[in-house]
Amino acid sequence: MIRGADIVVKSLIAESVQHIFGYPGGAIMPVYDALYDYHDQIKHILTRHEQGAIHAAQGYARVSGKVGVALATSGPGATNLITGLADAMIDSTPLVCITGQVAAHLLGSDAFQETDVVGISMPVTKWNIQVRRAEDIAPAIAKGFHIARSGRPGPVLIDITKNAQVEAGIFNYVPCLSIRSYRPFFPVDPKAIVQAAALIDQAERPYVLFGQGVIIGKAELELKAFLDKTGIPAASTLLGSGALSEDHPAYVGKLGMHGNYAPNLLTNQCDVLIAVGMRFDDRVTGDLSRYAKQAKVIHLELDPAEINKNVKCEVPVLGDCRESLSLLIDAVQENSHQEWLGKFRELELLEQESVINHDLSPTKTGLTMGEVIRYINQYKADDAVLVTDVGQHQMIAWRYFNYKKSKTQVTSGGLGTMGFALPAALGAQMADYSKQVICVVGDGGIQMTIQELGTIMQTKAPVKVVLLNNNFLGMVRQWQQMFFDRRYSFTELDNPDFIKLADAYGIKAVKVEEREDLSEAIADMLLHNGPYFLEVVVEKEDNVFPMIATGCSVEEVRLS
Repeated sequence: MIRGADIVVKSLIAESVQHIFGYPGGAIMPVYDALYDYHDQIKHILTRHEQGAIHAAQGYARVSGKVGVALATSGPGATNLITGLADAMIDSTPLVCITGQVAAHLLGSDAFQETDVVGISMPVTKWNIQVRRAEDIAPAIAKGFHIARSGRPGPVLIDITKNAQVEAGIFNYVPCLSIRSYRPFFPVDPKAIVQAAALIDQAERPYVLFGQGVIIGKAELELKAFLDKTGIPAASTLLGSGALSEDHPAYVGKLGMHGNYAPNLLTNQCDVLIAVGMRFDDRVTGDLSRYAKQAKVIHLELDPAEINKNVKCEVPVLGDCRESLSLLIDAVQENSHQEWLGKFRELELLEQESVINHDLSPTKTGLTMGEVIRYINQYKADDAVLVTDVGQHQMIAWRYFNYKKSKTQVTSGGLGTMGFALPAALGAQMADYSKQVICVVGDGGIQMTIQELGTIMQTKAPVKVVLLNNNFLGMVRQWQQMFFDRRYSFTELDNPDFIKLADAYGIKAVKVEEREDLSEAIADMLLHNGPYFLEVVVEKEDNVFPMIATGCSVEEVRLS
C-alpha cells in the first residue's frame, strides 16, 4: 500500500518515462513531493509557464519518438495546457498530461482553483479521464499511454483529485496492450494494394505527396524504396519534411500555401495522386472544388476518419503506411518518369529566378531571412533539428532548411501556435543532447513564451536561438500589404533590447545587422558549447513567396 502520488511516479517509471516538464501547485503538490524521492530515475524540468511545459513535451515527443509528459496543477495550471493539447491533437503528437484537481468531496463547489478541465479539454484530447481513487491511478495511466502512442498518436489528459494522491492504494502496474472497442490499427486490404498498383503502373504522370504519417509510421525507408523503384516525383507537407532526404532524385519540393511553385502547380496536372500519411489540409489543397479533379487519388492513411474527408479517393488504402508501402513496393513495376520529372525541374528554374535568388542572394541592402537559413545550412550538422515558431520566419526556414534526416522538423503545423518554438526547442534538446537544436523565431512569437529563456538558463540546454527581427508581426503585415491596401493595423512592434534580455538570463547573445558579419556569427553560434542567442535584423517589409491566397486554387500559386 503506497500513496496515490507515489503510484503516479512509479507508473511513469514503469512506462520508461525519463523526462517530465511541469510546474507545481497546490493540487498537484503530493505528486511533486513523491518526485523528490525519484529524482535519480526521472528528470523533472521546471518550466516558467504551463504552456511552456506542454510545448516542451511536444518538442521532446517529436524528436525522441516517445510519449511526452507534462505535469500541472488544477485551475489556471490545467487551463494553461489547453493550447498545447489542441496543438498536439491536430499535429498527432503523443502526450500524457497529468493535472491535479481539488479533492473529490469539493468537486462542483467552485472550490479554490477548481476548473472542469476534463470538460474543457474533451474536444482537444484523444482521451481524458478524472481519477478520484488511488486504486484507479495506475490503470488510468497505463490506458493513457497506450492510447497516446497507438494508432494515430495524440494527447491524453489525466486529472487526479488531491484525495486520490494522498490516499493509499495497492501498486500493481499492468501495461495496457488493448482496449475493447478501440481499434488503433487496421489490416491492409490486399485488394486495395492490387488496385493501387494497377493505377500506378498505368499512370503517365503519377505524383506522391507525403506527410508526417511517414515519420510516425517509421516508414522512411519504405518511402525511399518505393520512389527508387517507381521514379515518381514526390513532395512533402510541412510536417512531412525530413521523411525523405531532399537530396533524393525524386524529391521535388514542398507543398502548401508557401511551398514550392512546381509541386503546387503540377498537382492539377498529374493523372494519379498518391497521398501517403497526409490529411489534405486546406493549406495544401487550397480551393477543394478545384483540387486535383483530373487525378485518380490513392490515399494511404492510418486514420479512417481522414479517408474521403476532404478529397475523394479512387483507392483508399487503410492501414499502417509502412505495411502499405512494403506491399506496394512488391506489387508495382519498376519504372521511370523522367519526362514528367523534367516538368518539375523546368518550373524550379522559374522559381529560382523569380524568388529564390532574391531570398538567398539578395542585392538590396537589408538582410533577408533566407540568407540566414543559407548560412545555417552551410555550418549545421546533417541531423540538426530545426524548431520554428509561426509566421514568415517559419515558412522561410522551412523552404530553405536542408532536411536530410527524419525527426529534424519541429513546428506547429495545424494550429499555428505562436510561442511554440522556444519551449519546444528546449524539449527537443532534452530528447537528444547529441544533436544541434536550432530554434528560429520571430520577434512576435518569441515574446509569447520568452520567459522560457529562464528554463534554458537553469537547465543549461545548448539550444541555439536565432531571432529574425523585422519589428513586425510579419505574416499578418504581408496580408495587410497584399489584401488590405497596406493598412498596417496593429502589426508594428516596439521591441525590447533582446540582447540585454538574453544576457540577463546568462545566455551568450550577439546581434547582427550587417551582411559581412552574418556568416561568422552563425559559425560561432553553432560551435558554441552552451545556449546561444543570435538576433539578426532583417528587412522590415520583405514577403514570402510563392504564395497561394485563401480561396485560390493550387494552380493560382503566385511568384510575386
